[in-house]
Amino acid sequence: MYKLLRNILFWFDAEQVHYFSMNFLKLFCKINLIKKIISKKYKAKDSPVNVFGLQFKNPVGLAAGFDKNAKYLSELEALGFGFIEIGTVTPLPQKGNDKPRLFRLPKDKALINRMGFNNDGVKVVAGRVKKWKENKEQQSINHKPQTPDSYRDYKLIIGGNIGKNKNTPNEDAWKDYEICFLELFDFVDYFVVNVSSPNTPGLRALQQKDSLRKILSHLQNLNNRKEHAKPILLKISPDLTKEEIDDITNLAVEIELNGLVVANTTIKREQLQTTNYKLQTIGAGGLSGMPLKQSSTLIVEYISKKIKNKIPIIASGGIFAVNDAKEKINAGASLVQVWTGFVYEGPGIIKNICKSLTYL
Repeated sequence: MYKLLRNILFWFDAEQVHYFSMNFLKLFCKINLIKKIISKKYKAKDSPVNVFGLQFKNPVGLAAGFDKNAKYLSELEALGFGFIEIGTVTPLPQKGNDKPRLFRLPKDKALINRMGFNNDGVKVVAGRVKKWKENKEQQSINHKPQTPDSYRDYKLIIGGNIGKNKNTPNEDAWKDYEICFLELFDFVDYFVVNVSSPNTPGLRALQQKDSLRKILSHLQNLNNRKEHAKPILLKISPDLTKEEIDDITNLAVEIELNGLVVANTTIKREQLQTTNYKLQTIGAGGLSGMPLKQSSTLIVEYISKKIKNKIPIIASGGIFAVNDAKEKINAGASLVQVWTGFVYEGPGIIKNICKSLTYL
């Protein structure tokens, strides 16, 4: 059924279809009975896993960039995700790059995007997450299970992916990350520092050791002043050299980072089935999906061996089925994220992965 629907939707602009589909789902979920039917159909097997001090109801999450503005948390929860990463969020609202900026490569099971951190700004996004959490708490109070064992409501974990505004100079980037960190602190369960998107000019330069140390050390200092610190993770590029990966992992261990997300999109265009003409027509942007599968797995494996699993890894890139998820976990990942795989395989991807994921 989803394959037929996907083939129809793929005739239209990718970004417009994204918002149309999610708004349609949101409308449907306003009817409580329909939401319950959707939740029952797509509910994934509970496979609780504890990572960086948080209890995830299952290890399959949704990567940042899908629900940038925290508009669809309830609807995505109904589809069975174990965790949702909102953002990338910046201090000030920004429109992002010119449209069109999201493109499908069906022959490669891939996407190219150059969104450019389009979002509503951290204050608005924080307000939405706050409201969602308050509604969840009220629902929890109202819910009375018949017996203690008849119901287990695992909390949906929310991650906050934070970045800098396009016009903020790199030397002042740490200030943007601080603003986002403080505004979101009370409402998200963990943070991901995004310095690896290829769609904000100069952003990837912040992955250099000195720049990264300044940002991450400052956030850790802020974090340690809190009564209850939140996990801080770093999302890295798949295009880093071995020496750059070594620098980042050494720094992560040194400042006691809580985790790494491997990996962001790539600017490489190697061994694609899509024609060069189409690629040139699309232009610049980050490539995600199946072409990223092997490289992201190799980076996960390299890092996990180098640091001897001292730091948990969330693996992202080329996860379309349970075998892809198992490959990441066998390489050393603790959790996995989908995005492009979710677009191509549909909402059943979470349930299908969880029912066959027996490593827990």
